[in-house]
Amino acid sequence: MASKMAYTAVLLLAMLVVSARVHASLTCGEITKLLTPCISYAMVGGAVPPDCCKGIYALNAASNTTEDHRAACSCIKDGLSKIPGINYHLVATLPQACNTTCSYTITPTVDCSKVN
Repeated sequence: MASKMAYTAVLLLAMLVVSARVHASLTCGEITKLLTPCISYAMVGGAVPPDCCKGIYALNAASNTTEDHRAACSCIKDGLSKIPGINYHLVATLPQACNTTCSYTITPTVDCSKVN
């Protein structure tokens, strides 16, 4: 049941953002592709998939400016808001679980326009 829900969530997220373009180094579709492996963890926890951490590293490497950070924040926030069952506490643990950092925490109420 959880895998079916995760699969549905991935499809919804992909459909939502595949054509959206952020004004930054990466498109929202590219960000979605990088972070899709993180969805199952963000829903049910457990072990963080290695591809999730690889996606986070790639996103961090491509996000070099405030504009990049704000665009990524908006893309992630908007995408996650469409997925039922997302546990934002688990989402917040991803950078530490992947031994990296993030200058912002994704929550339903984060103001991405204030991200640096």
